[in-house]
Amino acid sequence: MIDKQILKEVIDCATGSGGDFADIFVEEKRSVGISCEAGKIERVLSGVDAGAGIRVLSGESTAYAYTNDLSREGLLEAAKIVSHAAVGGKKGVNLDFVKVMPQVDFKFKERPEEVSTERKAAVVESADKAARAVDKEQIKQVIVGYGDVVQKVTIANSDGNYVEDERVRTRFIVQAVAAQGQVIQTGYEAVGSLCGFELFKSFSPEEVAGAAAKRALEMLKAKPAPAGRMPVVMASEAGGTMVHEACGHGLEADLVQKNISVYAGKKGQAVASEVVSVYDDATIDSRYGSYRFDDEGVPARKVNLIENGVLVDFMYDRLTSVKDGRQSNGHGRRESYQHKPIPRMANTCIAPGKTDPEKIIRETKNGLLVKKMGGGQVNTTTGDFVFDVAEGYLIKDGEIGPMVRGATLTGNGPEVLRIVEMVGSDLGFTIGTCGKDGQGVPVSDAQPTMAIKELIIGGTGSGEPNGKIRRI
Repeated sequence: MIDKQILKEVIDCATGSGGDFADIFVEEKRSVGISCEAGKIERVLSGVDAGAGIRVLSGESTAYAYTNDLSREGLLEAAKIVSHAAVGGKKGVNLDFVKVMPQVDFKFKERPEEVSTERKAAVVESADKAARAVDKEQIKQVIVGYGDVVQKVTIANSDGNYVEDERVRTRFIVQAVAAQGQVIQTGYEAVGSLCGFELFKSFSPEEVAGAAAKRALEMLKAKPAPAGRMPVVMASEAGGTMVHEACGHGLEADLVQKNISVYAGKKGQAVASEVVSVYDDATIDSRYGSYRFDDEGVPARKVNLIENGVLVDFMYDRLTSVKDGRQSNGHGRRESYQHKPIPRMANTCIAPGKTDPEKIIRETKNGLLVKKMGGGQVNTTTGDFVFDVAEGYLIKDGEIGPMVRGATLTGNGPEVLRIVEMVGSDLGFTIGTCGKDGQGVPVSDAQPTMAIKELIIGGTGSGEPNGKIRRI
């Protein structure tokens, strides 16, 4: 996108007054969004955003400027601004720009820009009709959203590294609202991948819509969840929302270094049950949070965070890795050229175990089975969390019992990891946009079926699955 000679001039200018390191992140992003409400296409949005962010690191300080003027003059003006924040004499700068090669590659089979808007809209309309057809009387509202992004980036830095990359992501969501009398319930389903329009060869839009609508209808018949302390089985279908929120953020190096992570100072210590291992892997093929390079030009790699219960590593970007006297492990991410990179998750997973998932349910005499997670909140300093259960069932005598609604899970992330008793051999993924410091980035998270000894269940029901639930 930008001539290499201009990039060299920009880096040279940015380091003109000193500084330890400088880089430039150039981005061109093309996006399409289509939404359907009330049975008709409401919005078709498309756009192009392009610009560059220039950064200088000087000790523990960061100077950052961005511009959408990609001319030589515009870039040099931004470089001059950040150069004023650097201190000390000018250090050696490598402007040879050796192209960095990725450790993994991804293929995009059906590029979004080669698919007509009519085809994309047809997928949205098909999902809307499929959701409404599940029950024409009780399905009152359906919202369908399609989005794709083609992002091209160029990254160059004062170490002489040069990176070119392209990320293509497609996502699809369906929300259905069902009503019966005064009872209103919602079903939600989302799929997405690091891929093009071939997403719909893996996920039928009609099946995604049907799943959302059926969940909304089933929730109408569900009984209010009982409240108390009880064993919980997290099904793999629930995805890794809990590990992402209650554990993952606390393993990002900036929070650890600021001492606002519950995992600060615990490297090498047991922080989870021996059956629990956690990793973050941006190299998994087709996952929504995957990438070849992070947004600092560091090749993506798998990073083991917790091994058999022991904390072994954190997720680093360049700035935090320098503070700890090590190399970045490829987790410097940003929302766009308008944002500086910070440590972020990509695809965060609890590793599968060896136990048959069905055996986990059979050996749970009574408790709650969570098949779908909803929204929630977490305090990364303490690890305390509250999550909604979008789809849950009581377990009675080792068998799946009636569906319940209105359940919440309350606990502490590190404590929950310590009381995981069994880990299944399966693995289920969910997708999302992770927010931090005003930035959003695409992520996936995953977990196997897990048996948790006990969690606090919030609910409004008066019934008890076994008569032994301890009231709060």
